[in-house]
Amino acid sequence: MALSAFVVFSPLLLILTILLGFANNGKPFFFQKRPGKNEKIFTIIKFKTMNDKKDAEGNLLADMKRITKIGRFVRNSSLDELLQLINVLKGDMSIVGPRPLLIAYLPLYNREQARRHIVKPGITGWAQVNGRNAISWEQKFEYDVWYVDHIGFLTDLKILWKTIGKVFNSKGISASENHTMPMFTGTLKKMKS
Repeated sequence: MALSAFVVFSPLLLILTILLGFANNGKPFFFQKRPGKNEKIFTIIKFKTMNDKKDAEGNLLADMKRITKIGRFVRNSSLDELLQLINVLKGDMSIVGPRPLLIAYLPLYNREQARRHIVKPGITGWAQVNGRNAISWEQKFEYDVWYVDHIGFLTDLKILWKTIGKVFNSKGISASENHTMPMFTGTLKKMKS
């Protein structure tokens, strides 16, 4: 499925590579280490939607000041995720599963939240079709663990179908006008015993 999608979308991927290359000074791609299944680290690839502009002290500007016009369109239409088909083909990811998050979050999960790493991470998932960046971290992790407990072909089909609808109405893309979720700093809610 990933190979077929990659072939079908290859003309679009080429166009986006060129446009984002111009917008980001020859850097159309974003690479970052992320934890996958069983917390094994891999390199995720996405389209780069923000430039690298910095303030006088050399710190990156806020996300909303760095996102490019083409980058905003690519992000709002979820096209920045398409390159992760390469990660699927490499075996690091699946089409459906919990989103791969930052390595820095690994020690912050409680035992229940950490169960999200029992399965391969996905390009889309149960949390993405139920709020994406418009819901809290705790709710996201509850959805991720729900998916781990209900993984199956029919569940994946349902998520893929809902993903198509989400892409077309662009709901829940941004947590706020900052265009990205705030960093996860741990949860205060105690685990049920």
